[in-house]
Amino acid sequence: MIKRMIIMLLALGVVAGAFAAWKIHAMKAGMAQMAASYAPPTVSTTKATLQDWQPQLDAVGSLRAVNGADMSSELSGIVEKIYFDSGSDVEAGAPLIDLRAEDDIAHLHALEATARLAEITVARDEKQLKAQAVAQATVDNDEAVLASAKAQVAEQQAVVDKKIIKAPFAGHLGVRHVDVGQYLSPGTAIVTLQQLDPIYVDFTLPEQALTRIQPGQSVTLHSDAFPGQSFAGKITALNSKVDEATRNIGVRATFDNPDHKLLPGMFGSVSVDVEKTVKYITLPQTAIVFNTYGNTVYLLTTGEDGKQTVQQNVVTTGETRGDQVAILSGVKEGDEVVTSGQVKLRNGMAVSVNNDNQPAADANPTPHEQ
Repeated sequence: MIKRMIIMLLALGVVAGAFAAWKIHAMKAGMAQMAASYAPPTVSTTKATLQDWQPQLDAVGSLRAVNGADMSSELSGIVEKIYFDSGSDVEAGAPLIDLRAEDDIAHLHALEATARLAEITVARDEKQLKAQAVAQATVDNDEAVLASAKAQVAEQQAVVDKKIIKAPFAGHLGVRHVDVGQYLSPGTAIVTLQQLDPIYVDFTLPEQALTRIQPGQSVTLHSDAFPGQSFAGKITALNSKVDEATRNIGVRATFDNPDHKLLPGMFGSVSVDVEKTVKYITLPQTAIVFNTYGNTVYLLTTGEDGKQTVQQNVVTTGETRGDQVAILSGVKEGDEVVTSGQVKLRNGMAVSVNNDNQPAADANPTPHEQ
């Protein structure tokens, strides 16, 4: 009985000790949580800087070749020879394919023989006419026959020439769509030929922009095919009328394309530089707290005791570009502005600053796959 009582007392002591330890741990955790709830909120900050802003008009443009055509035959025939490789460059007048033309050439020779005979006849008539051995009407008739024979020779020569398909201009060939021995109907696509350097970009702007654009202005093109890369060009032409349906004006810009990176049919974002460069106080858009009653920012101030607090200021915002916004009033150059964590703030609150992770502030952001 005594042993049992001792064991029971020991067990109760162990349980009581464990409960006391858990109680102490819970109290410490609660105190730590309370201390954390009273800790200054952590924010990130940046200094307001004065940056150059180039006023721009933005649009989406389509690329097209200066000269571009899908080569085809005007006549039907069998492909006899192919002179080009897919993806090659050709000069103007270079032969692309030959169509079988033996019958046409033989017919041409026959017509040439008829024309030569008509020439001989006319020459004989002229001699006889001098001797008054033939009537003028006979000479006139034979000259008409000669003219008709020559016209038929020229017509057949054109048919023979059309059996050789040539490049109408210098350019870059695409993928070949025909093979030797294949029968081609008129209009069958053979290969696309595109003049790629320079290249055009066509886009539209609202009619209100007419006073701000003119030939010679600089244009920048960005394409999703080449992220992070830009292409420089200039406006070369404005359309001669405004579209009545959209009230937009058509604009064409020309870009050098020596590497043939830009291809007809692509699209890209176009920015036209207008007016002169101006300077604005610039902040990341995340620094602005947008409200219906006014936009505000939190400025960071440091007291003599080193304590950091925030002061809410009303600001006037201007244009935006990418992740950046121009500040017209409410912030001075060099002011330290809170860029994240504003939801937890109120005027005069003490804060802790951690700038290890800053929000995006790119003037020309591009999407990235995560």
